[in-house]
Amino acid sequence: MTHIVEPSITDMVATDGASGGGNLLYVTLVSMVSAMGGFLFGYETVVIAGTLALVKAQFGFSALMEGWFVSSGLLGCVVGVLVAGKLCDSIGRKKVMLISAALLAIAALACAFAPAASWLIVGRFIGGIGVGFASIVSPLYISEVAPPKFRGRLVSLFQLTITLGIVAAMVVNARLLEHALDGAQAAGVGTWNWLFVSEVWRGMFLGQVVPAILFLAFALVVPESPRWLSLVGRPQRAHAVLSRLRGDERLAKQELGQIEKAVHREERSEHGWRTPGLSRPLFLGIFLAVFSELSGITVVMYYGPVILEHAGISAGASLGGHAVIGMVLAAFTALALFVVDRFGRKPVLLTGVAGACVALVATGICFASGVTDGTILIALLCMFVAFFAFSIGPIKWIVISEIFPTGVRARAMGVATVAVWLTDIVINQAFPVVRDTFGVAAMFLGCAVFLAIQFVVVWRTLPETKGMPLEDILLLWNGKAAAEAK
Repeated sequence: MTHIVEPSITDMVATDGASGGGNLLYVTLVSMVSAMGGFLFGYETVVIAGTLALVKAQFGFSALMEGWFVSSGLLGCVVGVLVAGKLCDSIGRKKVMLISAALLAIAALACAFAPAASWLIVGRFIGGIGVGFASIVSPLYISEVAPPKFRGRLVSLFQLTITLGIVAAMVVNARLLEHALDGAQAAGVGTWNWLFVSEVWRGMFLGQVVPAILFLAFALVVPESPRWLSLVGRPQRAHAVLSRLRGDERLAKQELGQIEKAVHREERSEHGWRTPGLSRPLFLGIFLAVFSELSGITVVMYYGPVILEHAGISAGASLGGHAVIGMVLAAFTALALFVVDRFGRKPVLLTGVAGACVALVATGICFASGVTDGTILIALLCMFVAFFAFSIGPIKWIVISEIFPTGVRARAMGVATVAVWLTDIVINQAFPVVRDTFGVAAMFLGCAVFLAIQFVVVWRTLPETKGMPLEDILLLWNGKAAAEAK
C-alpha cells in the first residue's frame, strides 16, 4: 500500500501552480485576513461573560434589562446574517468585510464609553450585526479564493480563529480584572483608571478595538472574490485576481472558464431560489447548522462553570476546568487544518459525531449516577469538545460555503447561518429549564440523541466534496457526478 504523506503548512506555502495549489502563500495570507472576522466573532460573543456581573451591579439591571443586555448581541447577529447575504451579492465580499470590521470597532467604542445602559444595548446590537456579517462573508470569501485541494483547511481557519477569539476574550477579561483588583488598592483618577480599574468592564469591551482596526486595515488590501467579479460581469478583473491567486496564467484561465460557464448556466435557468437541485444542499446546510448547536457545544462553553458546580465542584476549580476546555477547543480546531482535506469532509465529520456522542453519553451517565470527581467530568467534557472541534465545528462552515450555486451562495449561506444563531438562542434559553426540570444528565443524553440522528443523516445524504472545484460540486445535486463523489 502506498503511504500518503500529507503536506504540512510549510509544504502548502511552497506549493506552486504546477501542483494545482497556485500561489498558496498569497492565498493563505488572503484567507487569514478574512478569517480575522472569526476572531472578532469569538471575542464579541464571549467578552460579555466577563462584563455581565460588573455591568449588572453598576447599572442595577432588572432581570428584563439583563436579558436585553445578553440577547441584544444575538439579535443583532440574526439581523446581520439576514442582511449580509444580499449585501455580499450587491456590493461584493470585500466591502462587506470592511463594513463588518467598522461595525465591530464602533460597537467596542460605544460599549466602552457608554454613558448609560441604553448605549450598551445599542453597542451590543451593532456588534451583533458585525458578527452576523463576519459569519457569512469570511467563510464565503475564503471558499471562493481557495484552490480546491486546500479549500477545506483554509475555510477551517475561520473556525480556528473563532476559538482563538474566545480564548483571547477569556484571557483579556481575566487579566484586566486582576489588574483592576490590584489597582483598586490605590486611588486613581483619569480616563485610564476609569477604563481599566474603577469600571474595568469598559476596558474589556475596548479590547475589541485593536483586532477590529487590524481587520479593517488588512481587508482594504485583499482582492475582491473572482467569483463575485465574474457574477457581476467583470471577467477581466476576475482573471487578473485569479492569475495572482493561482500564480499561473493557464490555471487562472481554465478556472475562470469553469466559473463563467457555471454563472451563465445559472443565468439561463432564471430560477433563483427555485434552481433545480437546490433543495438538497439547502436542507443539508440548515441541518448541519442546526445540529451543530444541538450537539450542546454552546451550552458547555456558556454554562460550563455552572454545570461543573452543579456536580459539586468548587467555583474556583470549575473556572479552571472551563479554561482547560476552552484550550482544548482551540487546540483540536487546529487539527482540522490537517484532516479535512486529507481524509475528506464526510469521514472526518462521522468520526467527530460518533466520538462526541460517546463522550456525552458517558458524561450523562456520570451525572445521573452522582459522580462528582472533577477530573473525570472535565476529561469527558474535554473529550466531547475535542471531537467537536476538529469535525462538527469547522465542517459545517466548509460545507455551507461550498455546496450552493454562485448566484445564491451568499443568501443560502445566510439562511443556514441564521439557523445557527436561532438554534443557539433556543438551546441556551432552554438549558436552565431542562436542568431544573429533568437534571443535567437529561441535557447531555438528549444532545447525544441529536448527535446520533446527525450521524445517520450525514452517512446517508452528505456527498464527499474534497478537492472538487466549486462549479463541479453543483453537478452533484443533479445526479451527474454522484458516482465520482462516492
